Amino acid sequence: MEMQNYPGVSTRVKAVVTDSIILVIFIVGATYFFESFKNVPDFARILAFIFIFLLYDPLLTSTLGGTIGHMIFGIRVKRETNQDKNILFPLAIIRYLVKVLLGWISLLTVSGNKKGKAIHDIIVKSVVIYKD
Repeated sequence: MEMQNYPGVSTRVKAVVTDSIILVIFIVGATYFFESFKNVPDFARILAFIFIFLLYDPLLTSTLGGTIGHMIFGIRVKRETNQDKNILFPLAIIRYLVKVLLGWISLLTVSGNKKGKAIHDIIVKSVVIYKD
């Protein structure tokens, strides 16, 4: 069995900060986009808000194995039991919600276990690894 090198807190924090910057860019872009039209229906603004704040992380994590921040730093979120597979979308939503609700507290467990799992990873049985 091959030893896996798991990313530490600093790499994961860099990915989160990068994603935060990307979300701000999305928000500014959506704002300018909507301002270019006279009457934008509220549901369009709500859908943009839902995508930007609620679906960005879970959608990318479940389909691509990670967010843009994860990809930039060469890390991916995978199933602990099969690191070749991404986590399922419902689990990605739970993982994201726990991460948001606990904030930085969730990362406290990363350096305390051998697989570098944050609380949100422990709950959904995911693991963050370096991309091959």
